[in-house]
Amino acid sequence: MSDDELIPGLPEEVARECLLRVGFDQLPAARSTSRRWKAEVESPFYHRLRRARGMARPLLALAQAEPPLAAAGPANKYAGLSTSYRLVLHDPVTGGWAALPPLPGAGGLPLFCQLASVAACGRERRRLVVVGGWDPETWAPTDAVHVYDFLSGSWRRGAAMPGPRRSFFACAAVGRWVFVAGGHDEEKNALRSAVAYDAEADAWVPLPDMAAERDEARGVCVGGRFVAVGGYPTEAQGRFAGSAEAFDPAAWAWGPVQERVLDEGTCPRTCCAAPAPAAGATMYMLRDGHLAARDATNNGGAAWRAVASLPEDGRAVTALAAIGDGRVVAIGAGSHGGEQAVYLLTTEEGGDKNGAAQSWARAAAPPEFAGVSYWARAKSRFSLYTMFLCQLPRVALWGRVEMAKPTHDMTKEGDVCYRFMRAELPSHI
Repeated sequence: MSDDELIPGLPEEVARECLLRVGFDQLPAARSTSRRWKAEVESPFYHRLRRARGMARPLLALAQAEPPLAAAGPANKYAGLSTSYRLVLHDPVTGGWAALPPLPGAGGLPLFCQLASVAACGRERRRLVVVGGWDPETWAPTDAVHVYDFLSGSWRRGAAMPGPRRSFFACAAVGRWVFVAGGHDEEKNALRSAVAYDAEADAWVPLPDMAAERDEARGVCVGGRFVAVGGYPTEAQGRFAGSAEAFDPAAWAWGPVQERVLDEGTCPRTCCAAPAPAAGATMYMLRDGHLAARDATNNGGAAWRAVASLPEDGRAVTALAAIGDGRVVAIGAGSHGGEQAVYLLTTEEGGDKNGAAQSWARAAAPPEFAGVSYWARAKSRFSLYTMFLCQLPRVALWGRVEMAKPTHDMTKEGDVCYRFMRAELPSHI
């Protein structure tokens, strides 16, 4: 292909319109086709024009179990027993699915890792950051960081996370920063400490400590601030607090503790926040079979209000994300172990955004993207999802981590009970 023309024989404006329609999973291939295409796909003008044409749609990204192995003969009994996880992308508009390449030099996606999307190269290019988690072979906490470039389609190793190797920490991104706070160390002590990763400089910097220890807190981005929601101190062991703390990157300081953000004892795993361009600052979560919302700018006292009932065939929802403009995405099934599906809550024409005329649209995942994990002893199936949203090629990303965490409780038969835990990712920028 000639480097002087976008598409030989076509006028420049016609060729550009064609290139604007490249699918999200084909952007790395388009970028590597020629020097001219590379310059076009990386240019801010291309991204702005793609958004103006409505081509930069939200995407779902899911961390899920690898598809079962197809085996014959004696090995067939091991088919479906997967302990390896991967990242995939899903376009809820077209129904397309695509798997991201595996992490370099890793034995699969780290268990319980956190993910965030950061702005780079003048905010026109986005990168996905995978932080921490457990080694999938040894289950030992890791300080590893991996960064994925959506346009090049490749991973690089980032600077290791400093301090104690922590697990189940709050994590979210604001601009180019990935914030990490709380969690627990290798001795199971809940932490108040926090750090931030500068994705441009590939460097970590310390943050002031939070006012409280927050193990299993939820990280969200609200109005350009990083908010750690809920969590519990060492001595509480699972008795979640209802408070939250917000870190302001402009002031580089934590604000006062916000009380009554959640009901005391409520696990914050399904909390998420609407992206920044949406009107106001809204937080969402699941409550008593309903999607509920509250004003995130009210520091205590704001009531949760029911927005919509969960669909009957999706009551076992384990992941939740707010796209903005009143749209919310959930992943779940009718019951634990059932067929997993993606649900999009939209406002129907003539309705309002307060739930008057809202409905859930269901999209079942194809078998190779079902994300089902089989536990050998209990024969139970859990889809272990990490969900976030990205707008390509600009790749504005939101998300959360969803994994099964073994509790201290054991059944009479000795099988481990599992509960689900997640961490929120950044708002739309």
